[in-house]
Amino acid sequence: MNKLENKVAVVTGASKGIGAAIAKHFAAAGAKVVVNYATSKEGADKVVKEITDNGGTAIAVQADVSNEADVTRLFEETKQTFGALDVLVNNAVAQGYAPIEQISVKAFHQSFNVNVLGPILTIQAALKLFGEKGGNIINISSGASKYPLPNASLYSSTKAALDAFTIALSKELGIKNVRINSILPGATNTEGAANAGVTPGSDYEKMFVEKTPLGRRGQPTDIAKAAVFLASDDAAWITGEQISVSGGMYGF
Repeated sequence: MNKLENKVAVVTGASKGIGAAIAKHFAAAGAKVVVNYATSKEGADKVVKEITDNGGTAIAVQADVSNEADVTRLFEETKQTFGALDVLVNNAVAQGYAPIEQISVKAFHQSFNVNVLGPILTIQAALKLFGEKGGNIINISSGASKYPLPNASLYSSTKAALDAFTIALSKELGIKNVRINSILPGATNTEGAANAGVTPGSDYEKMFVEKTPLGRRGQPTDIAKAAVFLASDDAAWITGEQISVSGGMYGF
């Protein structure tokens, strides 16, 4: 039996990168998956097609996780289509890298609205669908929450807030049979990393690889496999944890 057989999962920000990999791995493990996206319908539809072509079940639902009405609609569509919810993965992210002098009020609110308010809204909505049976929440944080880089103060702060949120909610929601954990990816090969200048062969990539004991950058599939484990009953006694999936990279 597949690890996630008969489970229903919502994965936010799943049109590309880590979110797309998680959605596809969840489906391969037997879950019915809601592939959430904010703007990239084409990317989300591609993920859904790949899942269904391989015999899985998935739908794409547009929603900006920082918009309360959008989040309400996202979970209403989940209930209408699949009737329940078992797993929520908060992966949607606003990435912003800039020196402190260049951080604008707009950038601040965009980062915190997506990276912190977004999970608050999605968790509130998910709890209503989890019901008495409980459920499972996985927050995709970042190694930057513990080891911030220069010019990443804003992004790192949002991820540190998300980790604190994870720990607090594990104590609040355990009585409801809801588990919640954070995954902290290390240097991972994604579009977001490329936008930040970490491209194949770049000095940034060489720096990360040199500081990673396993000698390579991570791939989205590395994170997805950890997410499948946390979403499964194999992790039934794990909650409130911040799990680094980084090839052993700690600090810079």
